[in-house]
Amino acid sequence: MGSAAELAAAILMMLGFPAIMVAALVPSVYAFAAAAAVTYLADHYLHRQGSYLVNRLSKVRAGLSIRFLIRELLLILLLARLSLADNLIYYGAVACFIAFYGLQAPHGALVTLIRNRRRMPVATRNVDLASRIRIPDAPPRGLLNRSAEKMLHLDLAAVAGILVAAVMESSVPGFIGIGITIFLGCLYVLALVPYVRGNKVPPNADKVLAAVDDWLREYKPETVLYFSGSKDSAYQVNMWLETMEQLDSKPLVILRERVILANLAPTTAPVICVPGGVHLMNMDLTNVRVALYAANVGKNIHLLRVPTMKHVFIGHGDSDK
Repeated sequence: MGSAAELAAAILMMLGFPAIMVAALVPSVYAFAAAAAVTYLADHYLHRQGSYLVNRLSKVRAGLSIRFLIRELLLILLLARLSLADNLIYYGAVACFIAFYGLQAPHGALVTLIRNRRRMPVATRNVDLASRIRIPDAPPRGLLNRSAEKMLHLDLAAVAGILVAAVMESSVPGFIGIGITIFLGCLYVLALVPYVRGNKVPPNADKVLAAVDDWLREYKPETVLYFSGSKDSAYQVNMWLETMEQLDSKPLVILRERVILANLAPTTAPVICVPGGVHLMNMDLTNVRVALYAANVGKNIHLLRVPTMKHVFIGHGDSDK
């Protein structure tokens, strides 16, 4: 369960949507604007906190896109209740939100494609792959981090403009807001396009694995520290890193989960994270003489099957008792 502040924000957000509907039916532009502002702020706060409650909302079909769509539909209802159904701003609002949601599909597809292409079969530390394959820089963090939330919040300009137009009884502010929303939405989609084509596309899995094998043949590791586990178990491998660095034989640390690599302590030893079992079993480890295991887990079998090396369970301290 989230913190008290997160729970309060979730309650405000859930109460805000009925309040928006009531304001649309009354109709009251100011009450609608106030209630909508509460839902925007509460939603943003919950996402910024990475709240568990946000995931629960998705499970009950009240996900992010649905919440934004409901708010926009209620805005159209407000315009109808204000007798603006024959006004150009009403048709502009309908067209804007249809076009805006039309942009969500290419935006979501591009973000997913970029993330999938950049998820290479291995992740490394202290391993020279740059001289063997070209790995382009990732897109700016701002483009991919919480991308759906950022894209959907671009409707703020349109919503604000339409509300101002309803108060002023002039379509101009509404169409200015609509133009800003559609322009920014298109700009966001276009900003992602370069990262799915040309020299900004990372090499495919086969080329990356071939480069890793090439490095292994050159480095010729002799002692491997192998580890698989959860985020909370990262300390079990961290306690052996200093020992690995002091070995006379060439050390190598092999991890199976990316979350462990992210929580790995600083080390000068080469580290390769290989999530895929098939990829690991196909790696060139012919020079390895000893494999050390800090945890007794099922994924050990992917290395235990190699008969050319000795396998030693070294454990991870007091918890092994």
